Amino acid sequence: MANPWEDISLADYESHMSLDSVWQLQALDGIMKEQFTAYPAGTVMVLGIAGGNGLGHIGVEDFDKVYGVDINSDYLDAVSARYPQLSGVLECVRADLLTEADRLPRSELLIADLLIEYIGFNAFTKVVKQVSPEYVSCVIQINTDAENWVSDSPYLHAFDRLDEVHHEIDTASLISVMEKAGFTVILRSVTPLPNGKALTRIDFGKVSENIVSRHKYVDITEYRNENR
Repeated sequence: MANPWEDISLADYESHMSLDSVWQLQALDGIMKEQFTAYPAGTVMVLGIAGGNGLGHIGVEDFDKVYGVDINSDYLDAVSARYPQLSGVLECVRADLLTEADRLPRSELLIADLLIEYIGFNAFTKVVKQVSPEYVSCVIQINTDAENWVSDSPYLHAFDRLDEVHHEIDTASLISVMEKAGFTVILRSVTPLPNGKALTRIDFGKVSENIVSRHKYVDITEYRNENR
């Protein structure tokens, strides 16, 4: 049976995520702007890139290579069509991260926003090992209602099958998993959402004298959303 994400149209996904009552597309756009510029990296990989939200903040000279990874080939076609200015820099990679982590190239910066919830910790750590980044920046959704973790909207039924692949992720568990993988926390921030949920960003650096000494740990309890 196909992964549920292969059957969700990009139009339904983006329409849902951009609703005023959800506001996640807009919030992630602002977060990704900071993720792309936070650390010295010549290559960046975005897992679960969907329609390429956030890529508009990248200039053609900002990175040597930008990898956009997704399981849905229609999403990747849309990304390529939307960002022709990144031709030669942007490389779209179709991969099922549950079974095809070994297909991924290496990248200095790895971004995983609202992605770990759909592959789980075991698959994610395999991806991290394969990609071998210096920095990992993650965003996870904090839910006030574990049973209704998809926000109510006219597009709700487009996501009916996501229960098949969804994992409830909490901050403490993510930090523990990443520490075991050889990474240390260097930033935490929280973006409140209109419906009571929140997006928590946690950045990690590979444990080494160079990286740990370069970055002082930052904890931002409330991330300022300039779009609201």
